[in-house]
Amino acid sequence: MKIAVYPGSFDPITLGHLNIVKRASRLFDKVYVCVMVNSAKHPIFSLQERMEFIKRCTGKYGNVEVEYSNKLLVEYAKSRGATFIVKGLRALSDFDMEFQMALMNKKMESSIDTVFLTADEKYTYLSSTIVREMARYHADLSRFVPREIIDDVLAKVGG
Repeated sequence: MKIAVYPGSFDPITLGHLNIVKRASRLFDKVYVCVMVNSAKHPIFSLQERMEFIKRCTGKYGNVEVEYSNKLLVEYAKSRGATFIVKGLRALSDFDMEFQMALMNKKMESSIDTVFLTADEKYTYLSSTIVREMARYHADLSRFVPREIIDDVLAKVGG
């Protein structure tokens, strides 16, 4: 069984993230979308909110499960029997950092490979940071955020 972990902060999940989830769900038997604790980030949405948003948006994928972890990514992946980490790349600038992290993860756990999925071209500019900024100004988020969570994002950020 091919098991993968798609980690991120997902603050909030965007259509770009969802595109990676959809594609990963076709490549792997099981995909864990894992909300990770990142000490360098200070999320606006609580862990519970982010997990709920992702569950709402990925419920149609029968092989996708949503969890969280405050462990090192490779430790979490091992605990789930995953042998793949999925990372989405928007631009060349993402690659440098993600490549370094992939090499470090491989050094820590040689049985886990990182798979890079390039963003669909219509999402290469999209980030959760941009979505939060747009929400502050009550912008139309329909081309950036899954419709299932637009009202929640606007209420929290644009409120």
